[in-house]
Amino acid sequence: MSPPADDQVEALKRIAAALERISPPGANLPDFAKAEAYLWSADPDRLVPVAKVHRVDLSLLVGIDRSRDTLMENTLRFACGLPANNALLWGARGMGKSSLVKAAYASANAETGKLILIEIHREDIPSIGRLLDLLRSSEWRFLVFCDDLSFDKEDSHYKSLKAVLDGGIAGRPENVLFYATSNRRHLMPRDMIENERSTAINPSEATEEKVSLSDRFGLWLGFHPCDQNEYLRMIRGYCDHFGIAIDDERLRAEAIEWRQTRGAMSGRVAWQYVQDLAGREGIRIEL
Repeated sequence: MSPPADDQVEALKRIAAALERISPPGANLPDFAKAEAYLWSADPDRLVPVAKVHRVDLSLLVGIDRSRDTLMENTLRFACGLPANNALLWGARGMGKSSLVKAAYASANAETGKLILIEIHREDIPSIGRLLDLLRSSEWRFLVFCDDLSFDKEDSHYKSLKAVLDGGIAGRPENVLFYATSNRRHLMPRDMIENERSTAINPSEATEEKVSLSDRFGLWLGFHPCDQNEYLRMIRGYCDHFGIAIDDERLRAEAIEWRQTRGAMSGRVAWQYVQDLAGREGIRIEL
């Protein structure tokens, strides 16, 4: 025999109250005046303040002049309330993609004082819609940044990102811009795209779904491996900036030996050598 209607209603109320108690509270907007950068974390949704952004000065990024100037102009326009494009920085590892994003943000914010940097990890991309809904009502302007963004064969998270960049009836909030870095131009492995093309009944339609995410970025900036002269210029720039005294002959010999032991030559390798050199010379590096 079923319980009376009043008892059913009361039971449902108790269940609803219990579910509300155990469910995580919705995220609230923090006081953005207290920090210049935040980390978005899902489960539960929250914005975690970052006391200090780890970055290098824009002037220290060598060999990427065109990308630097283009991204800086785009970021500054956005910070001033003007139209700007989402940007995808793609290409060679260790050539300053993420460093450029953080440096451009810092430079634009220093000039306007209106920009907040928010980093979102790739695994939290499915929650990006909730983040944008949260930021939409704020008077601040936000640069949302995802470092090393890419998707594998079984990964459908890219659909969440496509929907919020330029798709959907709500669209991207006017006060939010999205920057991403990736080693892949289309954010997908080449063999994955080729496999879709070779096995589909309609190859063009099969691959369009996979590569259309990168089309949501109005600005594509490519980064390519540096040559030895640029590598040495990077190191000299760091040494001069941080007050590390070293003559050209010694710098060249040590830097070349360092990159040979690493089997690579990039901005990251140059920075790692400078850190080692500064440690040996007893010099502290303040970023």
